[in-house]
Amino acid sequence: MLITKLTLNNFRVFRGEHEIDLRPAPARLSKNGPIEGTERPIILFGGLNGAGKTSILTAVRLALFGRQSFSQALSNGEYIEALSELIHKGVGHGGVQDNASIELEFKYSQNGEESTYKVIRGWKRGKKDNLCLEKDGVQIPELNYEQCQGFLNELIPTGIADLFFFDGEKIAELAEDESGSILKTAVRRLLGLDVIAKLKSDLNIFLKKQGFSALSQSLKEEMNSLDEQRISHERNAEKLRGEADIVAAQIELTSHDILSLENKLSQSGGAWAKTREDEQHKVDSLLKEKVELEKQIRMEMETSLPFALAPNAMKRLQTQIQQEQQIKKKQNFGNELDSFLETLRSKYPSFDTEMAQSAIADSFKAHVGEFDSAELLLDISDRQANTIDYQLFNLSQESFSRFDEARVRLQKVVEEIDNASTNIARAPDQEQVQVLFSDVRALDKKKEKLIIEYHTLLEESKRELRQALEKARQIQKLHDKHKDQSNKDHSVINAQNSILLLEKFGEQLTKARVNQLEKEFVQSYKKLARKDDLQLSASINPASFDVELVDEHGIKISRKAMSAGEKQIYAISILEALGRTSGRKLPIIIDTPLGRLDSHHRDKLVENYFPTASHQVVILSTDTEIDRHYTKLIQDDIARTYEICFDGRTKSSTLKKGYFWREPTKEAV
Repeated sequence: MLITKLTLNNFRVFRGEHEIDLRPAPARLSKNGPIEGTERPIILFGGLNGAGKTSILTAVRLALFGRQSFSQALSNGEYIEALSELIHKGVGHGGVQDNASIELEFKYSQNGEESTYKVIRGWKRGKKDNLCLEKDGVQIPELNYEQCQGFLNELIPTGIADLFFFDGEKIAELAEDESGSILKTAVRRLLGLDVIAKLKSDLNIFLKKQGFSALSQSLKEEMNSLDEQRISHERNAEKLRGEADIVAAQIELTSHDILSLENKLSQSGGAWAKTREDEQHKVDSLLKEKVELEKQIRMEMETSLPFALAPNAMKRLQTQIQQEQQIKKKQNFGNELDSFLETLRSKYPSFDTEMAQSAIADSFKAHVGEFDSAELLLDISDRQANTIDYQLFNLSQESFSRFDEARVRLQKVVEEIDNASTNIARAPDQEQVQVLFSDVRALDKKKEKLIIEYHTLLEESKRELRQALEKARQIQKLHDKHKDQSNKDHSVINAQNSILLLEKFGEQLTKARVNQLEKEFVQSYKKLARKDDLQLSASINPASFDVELVDEHGIKISRKAMSAGEKQIYAISILEALGRTSGRKLPIIIDTPLGRLDSHHRDKLVENYFPTASHQVVILSTDTEIDRHYTKLIQDDIARTYEICFDGRTKSSTLKKGYFWREPTKEAV
């Protein structure tokens, strides 16, 4: 298989139509002729994270496998939703897109004849995809959707494609699979062992038919009776399932009627009627709270709150009190001084003493000045002044805080009372909506009964199916029990011998293929591993297909202990070995090929794997993976290079020829 062209239209980050040439190129010419090798197999895509590299891999897988390209099984609805998510969501000319399509053109050889196929898969938002297949430019009209998909699955089985179109970071899961189931499936499909299993199954069906013709008449009658019972149970199950579908339709209609009545009830004020009593209780409670809040506000007004409501007047009062306190202090000091001077004169009546006393009295009067004759308006005591100060700065502020909190709450309570009163006024009388309420309740009860009936029918249908399966098992047991009676027929004997031969052939072929796979794996691993890993060897169990890694001392190495990069090298070695052993020629598409690898492993992979991995190798890389050094290292093997450029304004990407270093790029968002 050789992919020649991929065309994307409104797919994920790619807005509009983008045609991508994926053909390998002939070898470069030198003076002495072509450089060693017949062609350049590598097509290199570069893009920053989020630019759309993975979209290329997703498009190829989706074009070929449709629903099976997703990592998990999807129902029809889930598949349609997943397809809708793949339609471009960016902004730009033409508005939001509602359709997308993928075209994949490839060459494929069958029976020595090469043909060119084109897969065209398109879909609209919220719709299932359409699938069209062309061969050599002519559409194959006789194939419907399922037949086209089956034809593609025969060309490239999904289990094989997973090993050739892969994400470099996710492929390490192959190394973590200790059950061997992934490798077992891959080996059987790639090496043709599944054909042997299918042939054995067909022979067993043949034996079953031939064995039935050789049975006695009584056994035939018994088996016919069992088969009739099986058919009867299957028909009953189908009938019950049909009845269950009818009940399901009735449930849906009843739900619709309930919704219509509820809408009508809402338009009639039913929603208000339901909450009328609650609103009335709410109003009663709010009115009680309003009375208490008003009482609290009045109590605050009767205490220290008025002081806080006149801050300027209270400030002037405090200033007056402070001034009078100072005046009284000086006056008291003057009186004490006069008494002291009078005592001093009586004890020391000399001229000098009298002059000193007169000087002191004059100086004090000059110091006191106007305070000596100032009038006291309030004339309160120190204790009274302290009491007033405490009321102004403590009690009044606390009172105002309580008052303000009560005032704000009172305002909210009044608003809530008004709103609740409005709701009560909107609510109609109970009698007006009682009939609608009754109808809704009756429909609810009807719906509950229908749901119970629906589940009952489903259970009965399942029971009938179980009984049909039991009859089928009884028929099979009779076939197995009387199998020897059919051995007289020569064709039956040949078929039985063929089954035994196929079992032995399958065992021998599996061993031979496994031995070859071990050798190819060791060769690939030595080519890609670091020097200190080269002593490792591999042993594959032909029954379980579990791979055991063994060091130079024969000690088994746990793959769980391997680093992420070592697991990736291990997995890629397995894939290359499978490809070489099978002889299949399929392209390889690798997304994020070097993300988990250290520099030594990267060197080995770029130099020894990419140029020889296949006849066509598509690499989807960031600028830190395949960098300048690696592009120079494999430049003679690169056929084409593309750069995926993301535009943050339109949220879309475009493709241009060349790689990161040739032209400046825009950062992807």
